[in-house]
Formats: sequence, C-alpha cells, structure tokens
Amino acid sequence: MNGLLIGRFQPFHLGHLEALKFALSKVDKLWIGLGSSNKPIEKNNPFSAEEREQMILSSVDGSMKERISIYFIPDLDNHIKWIEKIDTIVPKFDIIFSNDELTQHLYSKRNIQVVVIPFLNRNSLSGTKIRNLIISDQKWDDLVPQGTRNFLTTINAKERLKNL
Repeated sequence: MNGLLIGRFQPFHLGHLEALKFALSKVDKLWIGLGSSNKPIEKNNPFSAEEREQMILSSVDGSMKERISIYFIPDLDNHIKWIEKIDTIVPKFDIIFSNDELTQHLYSKRNIQVVVIPFLNRNSLSGTKIRNLIISDQKWDDLVPQGTRNFLTTINAKERLKNL
C-alpha cells in the first residue's frame, strides 16, 4: 500500500520527521509531496524545493530512503485543479496523511483514506517558529534533525532569513 504526505517543510524539523515515521508505519511506500514547489524564495518560503528535498534526504536513515520518493507539488489557485495536478505528478496512492482540513475534505470525496497525523510538540515544532528563532539568534538546532541542522548551517540560513 502506498501513501502520500504533502508539506512545505520550511524547514524540515523533528515534527516532520515523526510524521514521516508515523506514515511509514502505515504504508509500504510513501510519496512525499513538497508543497509550494513553484513559489519563489521569500520570507514564508525561504527554501527551494530542491533545498527541502536535500534537508529531508540528509535527515532520514537508509531504510527510510528506500521507502520514500519525493515529488514537487506546485500551488494552484483552484483546489480541484490542484488535486488533478497531483494525480499527474505522484504515482497511485491509497492513503493521504494530512492535518489540513481542505485536503482532508477534497480527498474524502474521492474515496481516498485520509489519516490525521499526530502532532509532536506543535508549540515549538513549527517552521515559522524555527525560522524566527534562527533570525533572532536563539536556540533552534535541537528542533531539527542533524541533516537539516548541517544543511541550514552550510547555506547560512540565518543570513538568508534576515535578508528576506
């Protein structure tokens, strides 16, 4: 059985890693959709789809890498067209993992099983919060996996975020 998990992962953090592990406990293969892949780099989307892919791949172990595939999912203004576009990008799947109400509603109408992902420490594990901690020079590195931490340090994420 195959599943789909769509997220922006701006940046990929420990909550996202737990969501991947949760989804992988329910399916054989997991398609990861990098949402907003067509958006330019800006304050709320500071990392490109390729950079987010790199964060994920550098943060998961080999057994997880064997079971995931990453796809770039563009934003569209029309929700029905967005779902149809996903069908042209991602291979067939039986389950979608999502906490987004609109995504849940759209897929439930298509007879795709929708599974809610348990949140891990949602108060501190949010991309917005982590980006703000980086900008303000506060402790953030314990909120992301080692691979993401290394990536953000290498690209000087603090400087990028301040410039946006």
